[in-house]
Amino acid sequence: MSKKFKHMETEMIHEGYDSKEMLGSLTPPIFQTSTFTFDTAEQGAARFAGEEEGHVYSRISNPTVQVLEQKLAALEKAEKGLAFASGMAAISAVLIALTKANDHIICSSGLYGCTFGLLSMMDEKYNIQTDYVDMSDVKNIEAKIRPETKVFYIETPINPTMEVIDLELVIHIARKHNVLVVVDNTFSTPYLQRPIELGADVVVHSATKYLGGHGDVIAGLAAGKKELMEQIAATTQKDIGGVLSPFDAWLVIRGLKTLPLRMDRHSDNALQIAEKLKQHPKVKRVFYPGDPDAAGYSVMKKQMKSGGGTLSFEIDGGKEEAQGFLNNLQFISIAVSLGDTETLIQHPATMTHAVIPEERRQEMGITDALIRLSVGIEAWQDIWEDLEQALNC
Repeated sequence: MSKKFKHMETEMIHEGYDSKEMLGSLTPPIFQTSTFTFDTAEQGAARFAGEEEGHVYSRISNPTVQVLEQKLAALEKAEKGLAFASGMAAISAVLIALTKANDHIICSSGLYGCTFGLLSMMDEKYNIQTDYVDMSDVKNIEAKIRPETKVFYIETPINPTMEVIDLELVIHIARKHNVLVVVDNTFSTPYLQRPIELGADVVVHSATKYLGGHGDVIAGLAAGKKELMEQIAATTQKDIGGVLSPFDAWLVIRGLKTLPLRMDRHSDNALQIAEKLKQHPKVKRVFYPGDPDAAGYSVMKKQMKSGGGTLSFEIDGGKEEAQGFLNNLQFISIAVSLGDTETLIQHPATMTHAVIPEERRQEMGITDALIRLSVGIEAWQDIWEDLEQALNC
């Protein structure tokens, strides 16, 4: 579609698809096919050689998936998007494509447990080492840079401590040292934060979360500069094969249409809940980027539209008290993942981040008392009522 829209709310619905090209179908069709036919043998040869545009095989490209990739690129202000079978498939494909044996990665001080597992495996198998750095100070970052450093990998906000990283600061350092910057933008989505506009090279998403938004799909996305994305598409996406199915792409496209409405509601609800939790005597600390008292609030205001829909908090006690609190909830679901319409709650130390050794978890701020809450789009008063009664048990 050639028209350029001024507002993201309109882009979410219309970008990347023209119904006139699909027999007038208002909704993108699901091209549920594994392969595509050629008019002639010569045409097939030309497509495999890259001399003619067109689809060959759905592991390489598919019209429905392509709509999603084009939408993501437009929303992230990137040159090209790629779709994957999960968020971890996207992260794995990007990091493996951008590094080789004996390279070095600098990572934000905290991150998702499975990403930690991936980086540990890359170290064990290929000696691709990772340093976890407090990125709030330039000296911390520059002290860890080596000649072999190829990538800065950043989560912001960090899962699950909700620390916000100043992207402009980190990207400035990366440019000085010719290092690529990869940002996991899952918690914010392009509606709240666009790292590419701040100079990042690649953005990754677990589209399972807010982009899909309804708890019914597993998907991953990446977007960035055309040259880098084509490199990833031609190597780790194609050859490892963690690609997104047409139907799952269609589900994410559907979810994107309501993303602005949902993110506004998630964010408004999360702010209300954060304020309530801060006042409860059994809550020691609340971690939410949208909290005016949060350490990273000024950075959040600079690079995000709002604080998003996920927060964490510590209660008095340890693992036993945290699990007891979760077990006393009446309608809030104990479940990993986030970004669903329903409110979800989990215990990172024994669930999403259990793979991380305890000493490292403590360094990341993931204590046994820490609880992560993905605030849904229900009435915030009902969410708080359930949290309050469980805290008071």
